Amino acid sequence: MPTRRQFVGSVGASLLLAPFINMGLQREARAANKAKRLLVFCTMGTYPPLWTPTTSGESISSWSAMTQPLSAVASNVVLVEGMPSGNPNDGHGASDSLTGQGFGYYGPGVIKTSVDQFVASQLVKQGINRSISSLLLGANCNDGGGMTQFYGGPNGGNLPTIGSPLSAYNTVFGAALPPSSSSGSGGSGGSNMTAQSLLQRRQSILDTITGEINTLENTLGSNEKVKLDTHLDSIRQLENKLQATLGSSSTGGGGGGGSTVVSCNNPSAPGGDSSFQFMGGMDALAANLVHQQIIVSAFACDMTRVACLEYGNDQKLMVNASGIPYDDQHGGYIHSGAASNFANLVKFEAYLATQFANIIKALKAVPDPLGSGGQTLFDNTLMIWARDMGDAQNHNQQSMRFVLAGGSGGYLKTASGGRYVKSSERHERILLNVCEAFGITDYSSFGDPALPTKQPLPGIAA
Repeated sequence: MPTRRQFVGSVGASLLLAPFINMGLQREARAANKAKRLLVFCTMGTYPPLWTPTTSGESISSWSAMTQPLSAVASNVVLVEGMPSGNPNDGHGASDSLTGQGFGYYGPGVIKTSVDQFVASQLVKQGINRSISSLLLGANCNDGGGMTQFYGGPNGGNLPTIGSPLSAYNTVFGAALPPSSSSGSGGSGGSNMTAQSLLQRRQSILDTITGEINTLENTLGSNEKVKLDTHLDSIRQLENKLQATLGSSSTGGGGGGGSTVVSCNNPSAPGGDSSFQFMGGMDALAANLVHQQIIVSAFACDMTRVACLEYGNDQKLMVNASGIPYDDQHGGYIHSGAASNFANLVKFEAYLATQFANIIKALKAVPDPLGSGGQTLFDNTLMIWARDMGDAQNHNQQSMRFVLAGGSGGYLKTASGGRYVKSSERHERILLNVCEAFGITDYSSFGDPALPTKQPLPGIAA
């Protein structure tokens, strides 16, 4: 839910919605910290004894070698572990991680939907529609007979990722962005979006407020809902007036009366798949570096609100990274690493942590066109690093682990030196935290219908 200040800052909206702002602020105070975007970072399981940092309560006193790169963004991250899935002996190919459901039978009509797909569908119900409802990227995610870890869709089936950087680029930016604006410098091959073009291509700020109000309806009484519904037509009329106003004001030059430029620069188009070849196949890590840039730009241009980046699959990921011997993450670093105390796995886990931190830094470097007061993309984005298994060496989900990240003004409860949470509750409750961060309160159509406590894990939200 927008804050009072955000409502007042919208043209005329405060006058129309004032009676409902107080109701919403009183009944759903936590919604003020609602996230606008979700980014899922998905990898294979690890070797838990070498992943866990040294802690004192919830404070991280010493980072493990695997997690050390996260210390650069310590104030934004929460490490969570110890949580079993509902099927703790599930291993390769189980969908528990993001769906809360594994190989078990859940009854007729139960669909295994991943949290990213569930959030994307609920955003649409809130009135937040984007040209790409969810962007699933990741190279070589079907190699070696493995499966991607993203599940969803109307039948709960496995969803493929886009592996080719050029295909991902064309999917997002192929014919979507307007020509570069004369009032901004987009850089080589870049495109800048004015406030007017962003308004025309996407929902206006009043559309966003309408979505929030639809969510707010769930917290209002029946009489209040009727009154609220009568206001929505007025909001639409006001939006039309706002479009006309922006249309006339954006015709000015680069001076005070000109259009406002927001940060929407699409990255340079990547090369074809042949430019990412290594050892007879696509270099997954090199491709995913480009995918990271595409996700950040897609968020900046508001092409999507939900994105996922996957490294490998449940069976295999060939790793080509400086300082790490070329090998398969699972068959090599995990199952052949005990003799060297998993030295190469430690290096690769540190590489993954570095990429997670790099995405945070990239999001922090871009102003948020949907934010206010100098907010960046990261301020309104919730990130979750999830894994298909907890213990990859022993192929089980007895202790699932996550890294959550969010801006200081957002949903997460964070700490200056990093925060650590260990819980024996079902891991699905963390997925419900993700849902709650987007104002979703009805979890009945997500996850295991028999989950004993169908509520987010306490202590995660600020």
